[in-house]
Amino acid sequence: MTSAASFLILCGIGALCLLSYNLVRMPALALFAESMGAGPETIGLVVSVSTLTGVLLKLPAGTLSDIYGRRLLMGVGILAFSLPPFAYPFVSDLEVLTGLRAVHGLATAIFGPTALATVAEMYPERRGAALGWYTASTQAGALLGPVLGGWLVYTVDFPRTFVSAGVFGCLGLVLFFTLQFQPSLRRNRERRLWPALAVMWGGFRTVARNGRALVTSATDGAKMIANGALMAFLPLYGVSVGLNPGEVGLLFGIQGITSFLSKPAMGRLSDKVGRRPLILLGLLICAGTFVLIPRASELMVLLGLAAGFGFGEAVVTSSTSALVADLSESSAIGAGMGMQGTISDIGHASGPLLAGLLIAQSGYQGAFTIIASIQLVAAALFWVTMRK
Repeated sequence: MTSAASFLILCGIGALCLLSYNLVRMPALALFAESMGAGPETIGLVVSVSTLTGVLLKLPAGTLSDIYGRRLLMGVGILAFSLPPFAYPFVSDLEVLTGLRAVHGLATAIFGPTALATVAEMYPERRGAALGWYTASTQAGALLGPVLGGWLVYTVDFPRTFVSAGVFGCLGLVLFFTLQFQPSLRRNRERRLWPALAVMWGGFRTVARNGRALVTSATDGAKMIANGALMAFLPLYGVSVGLNPGEVGLLFGIQGITSFLSKPAMGRLSDKVGRRPLILLGLLICAGTFVLIPRASELMVLLGLAAGFGFGEAVVTSSTSALVADLSESSAIGAGMGMQGTISDIGHASGPLLAGLLIAQSGYQGAFTIIASIQLVAAALFWVTMRK
């Protein structure tokens, strides 16, 4: 199998898995939790707990893929995409829902850094463009998920919405069995427990000493605070200003499709002009559009702001992953991707929690202003660090 064929199959797997994951997550999950009597703080916890799994496991998963190979870890991650959705229809308790979300979070925790490391290795000279195309394919699935999920919740019910997500995850699993990795991507390192743990610890120390990669990852984490807040509370805000669940799903869809269309071009541009100016530009766009969302109530205005945030998100994401890979040692790219994913997930998990607390105290406008300010602080920190 050629490198191009493997890359296309990998893009297809990522699209199907993220479609499955986001079909559950947006807007169905927040509405499902609310239907069970959850308040803003509890909804924030339910939405963010799957990301907390990523906080704990993305760095170990990426490092393990450096040791045991990408295929094994990727297969485990795809299983975590495909099986949990079939359990949601049987949940009637918020504590059980929270536990199920933690298990479902294994999917992105294991699959995400492994797939990104695979792409970074396949195309070392065109890393920005390749990562841009790959993340665009996952974004395609991510944007279809909320649109389809909102439509299914509005027209049928929650159980059939969740079962549909499981079907798409299983299709990704089927496609995975056709994927053949290049010999250069297979690992032949020591696989016994204690030597493997020593190698893992070495990978941890390598990425922990890489200050510029850590700060780059922190900028992505700041963007994901806003993304997580939108994921949890845009459905509730939209309904509060008169939108129906289908229209709320459309907001997520336009955000996703803008990001999807922008990522390949932004990845190529970062290969030519550099990653750093694009990261700064993207953070400024995200902060500016995010702070205006709770000040709008018309569908068309909200669609424009969602599209603007999606574009800023694409500018940041297509450059941060490539820059972290550029700054990582060749033997620890998986660990570098895992470290970035961990910090990103810290932001993604804290977004719903922080937004839930802030909304309860100061409403949507005050909460979104504070979260937008965090992105501006991250942009300033990144600029100062990279100047040095």
